Amino acid sequence: MFDVESSTFDFYFAGMKALIALMFAASLVSTFGAIVPLSDGKTFKGWTGDTNKTWHIRDGAFVGGSLKEKVPRNEFLRTDREYTNFVLKLKFKLEGTNGFVNGGVQIRSQPAKSPPNEMVGYQCDMGEGWWGALYDESRRDKVLVKPAPDAVKKALKPGDWNEYSIRARGNRIQSAINGVIMIDYTEPDATIPQYGFIGLQVHGNGVTEASYKDITIQELP
Repeated sequence: MFDVESSTFDFYFAGMKALIALMFAASLVSTFGAIVPLSDGKTFKGWTGDTNKTWHIRDGAFVGGSLKEKVPRNEFLRTDREYTNFVLKLKFKLEGTNGFVNGGVQIRSQPAKSPPNEMVGYQCDMGEGWWGALYDESRRDKVLVKPAPDAVKKALKPGDWNEYSIRARGNRIQSAINGVIMIDYTEPDATIPQYGFIGLQVHGNGVTEASYKDITIQELP
C-alpha cells in the first residue's frame, strides 16, 4: 500500500538536502570567490601595457615580443586592478632564438615610476635557469627561492604550452608548473606589501616571444 505521509516526508527531506547542498556551494563561492577569467582572448580589456608595438593577441593569447627582432627592454602587460589573496592560473609558452629568452608572471606588484616600463614586486619566473623561481623584480633584485632542478625537469614542456598555478594568501606564496610544485615561500619582511597588480613580462635583450592565455583568478579571503 502506498504510504502518502511517508512519501511526502521523503520528498520533503530530499528537497531539503538539495537546498542545503546548494546553499553550501553558494557559501563556498561567496567565501572563496568564483573563478573569473582575466582575458576575453580577443581584446586587451582590463589590461594596460604597450599594446601598440610590444603586445598583441594571437589565437586567444597575449603575445609579447618578437621572433624577428630583439626586444629592446623589459615590457609588462598588467591588470587594471589590484589583488591580495588569490589563486591565479594561466598557460604560458616561451620561445626564442637569440639573446636572453625570459618572461614571467608578476603578482602583488606595482608599476615602477622610473623607468616606467618596469614593474616592482614578486615574479614567478620563466626561462632557462630561472624556471619556477620566485624573483623580486626591481625591488630586492634577487631570487627569493628556487625549485629543485628535478622538479623543473619533470614539469616543463620546453617550447610548448605549460600551466602556471600561483597561490598567494597572507605572506605565503606557492606555485606549481603543470601540477608539479615549484616553490613555497613565506615572506619574512612585514614591510613588503602583500597586494598589487598582476603582470605578464617579456624580458628585454632577446629575440623572444612570451605568450600567455586562459588566465583565470579565484580570490580568497
